[in-house]
Formats: sequence, C-alpha cells, structure tokens
Amino acid sequence: MTGRTGIEDGFTLRIDGARPVTADSVEAIAAMCDAAEDHGGPGVVTLRVSGAPGHSWTTDLSVGLVSKWERALLRLERLPMVTVAVASGDCGGAALDVLLTADLRVAAPGTRLLVATDGDATWPGMALHRLTQQAGTGGIRAAAMLGVPIEADEALALRLLDRVSDDLAGAVADAAARAAALAGSELAIRRRLVLDAGTTTFEDALGAHLAACDRALRRGAGR
Repeated sequence: MTGRTGIEDGFTLRIDGARPVTADSVEAIAAMCDAAEDHGGPGVVTLRVSGAPGHSWTTDLSVGLVSKWERALLRLERLPMVTVAVASGDCGGAALDVLLTADLRVAAPGTRLLVATDGDATWPGMALHRLTQQAGTGGIRAAAMLGVPIEADEALALRLLDRVSDDLAGAVADAAARAAALAGSELAIRRRLVLDAGTTTFEDALGAHLAACDRALRRGAGR
C-alpha cells in the first residue's frame, strides 16, 4: 500500500496508519461518508488500511482534533452501506481505528494489529473501547495495556478479523455480492441494534427491536 490517506476511486478509502491524524484525515472520512450517504442504495465501502505510527505521532494532536476524528469514525461506523476493511502489514493508529469500525475485516497473512503508544503508554483513544467491546477484556489486555501486537491468527480467533487470505480481492467481491440485495437504511438499523446490544438491557432494547420488526413487516406488506 502506498503511504497516503484519502479517497481513491468510487467507494474506496485508503488509510495510512503510519501518519498522524490530521484535519485532512478527518475530511477524508467525512467525504467518504457524504458520498455513501448520498448514494443511498446497496453497495460496499472498501477501507484499505495499513501502517502504524512511531512514538512521536501525537506531537501535533489536540483534544479538539481527536474529538473530530472520533466523531468521524462514529459516522463511518453507521453508514448505510456495508464497510469492508482490507488490512495488510502492521495496522495501528488511524489504520486500527478505521478497521475496528468496519462490518467485515479481511487481512493478508502476516497482518498485525497494534495499539499505538505515545512514548509513555498506549494511546487511550476509542480503539481501546472498540477492542474491548468486540473481543473482551481478557483477549486484548496485553495489547491495550502493554502495546503487545495482536497477530493475524490471534485476531481471527478473537473475531477482530473475519478472514485471513492471500485473495483479498476475492473477499471484497464476496462481500459486495452479499451486500447487493441489502437495503441501505435497513442495514444501518441492523448494525445499530447489534452495536447497542452490548450496552443495553433486554428491556431497554426491546422497543427498538420491535420498531425494527414493525418496519420490516410494513416493508414486506408493501412488496
């Protein structure tokens, strides 16, 4: 992967984790979200991620910029299109952040997930929250606390990756075929129900699930 961040073509976004988060990084995410939301129909957003930052990557960061970045990631996580992260090499910093928002994650053999450090300790961004929410405390404790790399086979066992393969293009094509029949608005609702399940009680979640069921039944009757 070339070392840059930005939209390449159509719905493909490349994230270089070796580079620090900047205002341009936030804008690249926002531009992709704008395009996907305007598209409205089924489809796949491909997120190509690679690279991990060095110890001095936080030099020019501010809390305001980090807040904008995290809000952009939240928006990416809720798109009305299937998101597929395609990872290779070491993935840390912005690359790990983006990978953890994706619906499906495929990786080349030898890929490693790394929690970035700032020279004193691991970075306390929302990647720690997503790692813990998705893999559990025990599975990611060493990575979160000590920055120990998560190897591809371990990430696969923890379900942080869905597939490790030399045929990354084939994996993306499979996802695109599955996504072709999905309604974007309905996909976004299902994703939200899944994401909320880890933090809401059955009683609190019931209303949202019943509303989604009612919506599905009305759509079926309309067809």
